[in-house]
Amino acid sequence: MAGRTIAVIDYGMGNLRSAAKAVEHVAAGATVVVTADPAVVAAAERVVFPGQGAMPDCMRELDARGLREAVLQAAREKPFLGICVGEQMLFERSEEGDVAGLGVFPGVVRRFPEARMVGADGLRLKVPHMGWNEVRQRPHALWAGIADGARFYFVHSYCVQDIDPALTAGTTDYGLPFTCAVARDNIFAVQFHPEKSARDGLQLLKNFVEWRP
Repeated sequence: MAGRTIAVIDYGMGNLRSAAKAVEHVAAGATVVVTADPAVVAAAERVVFPGQGAMPDCMRELDARGLREAVLQAAREKPFLGICVGEQMLFERSEEGDVAGLGVFPGVVRRFPEARMVGADGLRLKVPHMGWNEVRQRPHALWAGIADGARFYFVHSYCVQDIDPALTAGTTDYGLPFTCAVARDNIFAVQFHPEKSARDGLQLLKNFVEWRP
């Protein structure tokens, strides 16, 4: 990885420090840069696109910093990892604020149907979905070394729905099954937080650093 740069995109809405530190931990010899500079994003070998907070705020801040085209270009051209709202923003639209996303993938981000959210014990489930949950994998290089059904850390009230089933790389259950990881070509994106998900989260980030799509 000597001389290679991994850009963590800073549009003011991500948990950037923990994401960047986790990537640094597994990316020996690489330079990890937290940046709001489109030129730095364009020059990086690979890109991490985190997100945290409300979708309308994230889209507004992305545009305010002039980063939309840099993100779209990176998603077309290089290994690209979306995290949490960074996954949701890749889709066409979100019900959260009825806001358009980046449209990289077809699909809509919808709120969990709270009135119908019931656990195996018959009790009502709370929204947001917060805490550790199992992820069922579909074959992909970024799951290497991670057991099917491994637990990752989630914090969200919305999830992607109405998507092409071929995009789904991982699913989980929270009152209903939902897609929690998507993949196509050079893009892998997850609803959960690998940087907060202990050994398996670090393994996923390591796999991303080494990935050659």
